[in-house]
Amino acid sequence: MEKVMNVLKPKPNPQQLLRDWQRRLRQECRNIERQIRDIQREEKKVQKAIKEAAKRNDMGSAKSLAKEIVRSQRTVNRLYENKAQLNSISMHLGESVAIARTVGHLSKSAEVMKLVNNLMKAPEVAITMQEFSKEMTKAGVMEEMVNDAVDSALDSEDMEEEIEEEVDKVLTTIAGETTAQLPQAVRKEKLKQPAQAVEEAEDDEEDLEELRARLAKVRS
Repeated sequence: MEKVMNVLKPKPNPQQLLRDWQRRLRQECRNIERQIRDIQREEKKVQKAIKEAAKRNDMGSAKSLAKEIVRSQRTVNRLYENKAQLNSISMHLGESVAIARTVGHLSKSAEVMKLVNNLMKAPEVAITMQEFSKEMTKAGVMEEMVNDAVDSALDSEDMEEEIEEEVDKVLTTIAGETTAQLPQAVRKEKLKQPAQAVEEAEDDEEDLEELRARLAKVRS
């Protein structure tokens, strides 16, 4: 009976499909904008903590927090790229519908297929893009494709090296320190730190760990 109902149910026309897809794409863009705002809000707290750590001459903690800033900035850049690609998909879909008015059906779009395939590899929108891929394949906008998973572990070492290089710039901007000065600064800190300050340092480390955890959460 269900199969019969599906056969009898009128298929949505290209304009209806486009409106639905564009509405969902706009919602996804708003979700990305919200995530960017959340990350940037937490970043400001981490920047403040870096300055405070530098004042205490605790450059080990400052460097650790600077790494989190670098990772967050990379995430924000990736999110902006995702948003731009979502907008491109919406634009190309509009062009496909304009052509459909002439030929009477939706045609395949190589650009849409390429953009959707790229976004299926982005963790923030992968699930949504998988749904879009199925729907657009069914509507004739895309061909069925296999999502090529990217093993991020393969280039993790190179990424860590790049992050280390960027940490120096972040520290220079925020705390006025460079990674070249860190080893000496850390040694000085160990010599200057009195025994009674150990408990205080542990409390600071707990606060910093909480900051790192919050920033990692909004990035995920």
